[in-house]
Amino acid sequence: MTMRLWYSPASPFVRKVLVFAHETGLADSIELVPGNVWEPDTEITKDNPLGKVPALSTPEGVFAGSYLCCEYLDSLHAGARLIPSEPAERWPVLQLHAFADGIIEATVASITEQLRRPKEYVYQGTLDRQKDKSVRTLDRIAAMKLAQTTNIATITLGCALGYLDFRAPQLAWREGRDGLSQWYETFSARKSMQATVPHV
Repeated sequence: MTMRLWYSPASPFVRKVLVFAHETGLADSIELVPGNVWEPDTEITKDNPLGKVPALSTPEGVFAGSYLCCEYLDSLHAGARLIPSEPAERWPVLQLHAFADGIIEATVASITEQLRRPKEYVYQGTLDRQKDKSVRTLDRIAAMKLAQTTNIATITLGCALGYLDFRAPQLAWREGRDGLSQWYETFSARKSMQATVPHV
C-alpha cells in the first residue's frame, strides 16, 4: 500500500509523522509530496481544506494533522503500539505528547510572527507570550523522569527539541536542564531522527 504525505522539510509536525513512520517500518510506503502552505492557491487544499501539512492520503481517506496521521500509521504495523491503549500507560504518554506538541505550536507561532509580518508590525507581546509558554513547559518536562522509550510522546518531544535547535537557538533550552539535554542527545541519535533532520 502506498500513501501520499503532503509535507514541508522544515515542519516539525511533518517530522513527527515521518519519525513515527520510520519507527513503525512504514516509511517506504509513503510518497512525499512537497507543498507550500503559504501559497494562496496551494494544491494541499485538494486533500486538506485547511491547507496545512501534514496531510496523509490513504486508501481510507485523507487524514489531516500530525496526531491523526500517527494514529492511522499505528493501526497498520504489527509491532508494539506507539500510542498506548492501556489507561495506566496511555494517559501519561498523551500528557507528555500534549506538552511537547504545545512547545512546537508556541515556537511555530513565534516564528510565523517574525517571518510573516512586516518588521514594523511584529508584536513583541506575542513573542514573549510564546516564549514563556515554551520555557514553563520545558521546565515541567525537565522535572519528569524520561525513559529512552519510543512512543508518540517521546517522538514529539524529540521533534520539539530539534525544532528549537533549528528555529529558536536563542532560547538555549539546554541551559539548566542537563537531564533533558542528555535524554535528547541519546534520542536524537536514533536512525529515525537522523533520517528526518529539518531543513529549509
